[in-house]
Amino acid sequence: MVKLTCGATTCFYNKDNKCCKGDIMVGGKNACESSDTNCESFHKRDRDTYTSSIAHPSDNISVDCEAVKCVYNSNYRCNADKVDIKGCNACTSHETLCATFKEK
Repeated sequence: MVKLTCGATTCFYNKDNKCCKGDIMVGGKNACESSDTNCESFHKRDRDTYTSSIAHPSDNISVDCEAVKCVYNSNYRCNADKVDIKGCNACTSHETLCATFKEK
């Protein structure tokens, strides 16, 4: 489990910069820097839709990661203490990124 801060405030799962989904997938198989990554779990909140009421936001969640060149990637799982997802005005997952990414 990883402490997650999520700046993708337009995401359906975001509440108070935390994630209500419970787990996320960070994409970026060939990433060499954070801008090559993205939160594949991002789902744009519709204008009339509010944050997921199904789950409560959690400080710690499971983070699967395709960014195999990241120092924190261990067998497609993130082992960083903290993960910071950025994408304040994102409309798609490709407008998000993992700011914690650090190339091996």
